[in-house]
Amino acid sequence: MFGERTLPEDVAAVRDEHAPGALVLDCERDFETLPVPARDDLALLTDEIRPFSAPGEWLPDDAPELLRRFAGTDLVVGMPGDGSVAWTRQTVPPVLFVKARVQGSPEEFVDFLLAEALVEVGLGLPEQFLGFFEERYPEFAGAVPLDSGSTYQLAAALCDAYKGLYTREVFADWRDVHPRLFEAWRDAGERIEPRLANVTREVATGQSDFPDAAEFACSAIKHGIEPPAPFAALDTRAYRDHGVDYAIKWAEKTLG
Repeated sequence: MFGERTLPEDVAAVRDEHAPGALVLDCERDFETLPVPARDDLALLTDEIRPFSAPGEWLPDDAPELLRRFAGTDLVVGMPGDGSVAWTRQTVPPVLFVKARVQGSPEEFVDFLLAEALVEVGLGLPEQFLGFFEERYPEFAGAVPLDSGSTYQLAAALCDAYKGLYTREVFADWRDVHPRLFEAWRDAGERIEPRLANVTREVATGQSDFPDAAEFACSAIKHGIEPPAPFAALDTRAYRDHGVDYAIKWAEKTLG
């Protein structure tokens, strides 16, 4: 299932700086959540596996089953929306998984995704949004008048925006140190920017669901691209400083 990935010099340097010792593994098959048999293979490559677990009170009654599994005692790696590179600190050392779906993607972009994941690991940012909201996730869900799946999607987007407020400062400093990775980060942002102007209108006219728009706008934040209202309120120092408190108040004001 796994093979250790050879990293180019700049990505290896990012690993050395932010997540020394982290394993980067190519995966033979694509996945959203790592299959159970693959976890046995993972145990052979790591020194320790210590699954994340959370009290049942952290979940609203209608939480999706996969989120309940993540909060339980099983090792759950990867969740819907994680994209082409997933990572976990539920192992020693931390592990990054390069999913099979990256085949055909530009090499520079894949390398940026790896570097981004390494930075997130090193900064100690939440692996999944439940680690961000913790016991206040039911409060957030109660403030969002959406079904459980859409609430999940919105929570994941808000967590990505929060993480982006930290990681983008690192990326911006790569202009001279890691110029190839810097250009990949900037190029991804430039590709997002033209669509942002229409996000609010698409939601208003029913062309896009609110969680889909949030996912797109919050992705822009990590690339240093300011999103339109109401998502611009997430692109602030206040959100970085106050985290969950701010996210819940934003949800209440925006969707209440």
